[in-house]
Amino acid sequence: MITVLLDSSNRDLAVGIGRDGKIIDSMSYEAWQRQSESMIPELDKILKKNQIKRTDISDIVVAIGPGSYTGVRIALTIAKVMALALNVPIYPVSSLRAMKIGSKPTIALINARSSRSYIGVFEKEKVILEDQIMTNEEVLKYIAKHSEYEISGDVQYLGLEGHKPNALKEMMNLKPIIKPCENSLGLKPIYLKD
Repeated sequence: MITVLLDSSNRDLAVGIGRDGKIIDSMSYEAWQRQSESMIPELDKILKKNQIKRTDISDIVVAIGPGSYTGVRIALTIAKVMALALNVPIYPVSSLRAMKIGSKPTIALINARSSRSYIGVFEKEKVILEDQIMTNEEVLKYIAKHSEYEISGDVQYLGLEGHKPNALKEMMNLKPIIKPCENSLGLKPIYLKD
C-alpha cells in the first residue's frame, strides 16, 4: 500500500510517500508563495526516484488547515484531483495535529498574522484543546500556565523557541486512527476565524 502525504498549510512545502505505515521518502523545504508550482513536480520526483507509478497509490493523507489560506487549498486541491483520478480515499488531518511531537504533550502553533495564532493542544492521541485562533497575548498566557508542554512550530514571532515538527511522520502515524473522507470532493479546508 502506497500512501501519499501532502502539506502546504504553512511556510514549508512537504511531500512524502509511505509504504505499509512507514515513510519511505519525503522532502520538506520553505516554499512560501511557491507551493502551487512546486508540489506536483516534487511528488513526481519522489515517485520516480522510488519507481512508483501513480496507479500504485492506495490513499492520500493531507493537512487541511488551519494555516495559510492559499497554502491549505493547494495541497487539498491536489489531493482531491488525485483521489478522484485514482479512485483512492483521502485521510484529512488538522495541520496543528500534524505538528504534534510524538507522544509528548504538545502545544502546536501557527502564525495567523495580525497578532493572532492558530493553536491546538495534544497529548498522545488525545486532543486537549481543539484547533482555534487566539490573540498572541492569550497564547503566551496559555503557554505560561502549561509549561510542562512542548511547543511545536515556527514561533519566533512570539519570541519563543519551538520544535520544528515532522508533520509528514506525524500524519502517517495518525492515519490508522483517522477516518477516510466519505466525500472527497466535498472535503473543505479548516479556516478559523475570531
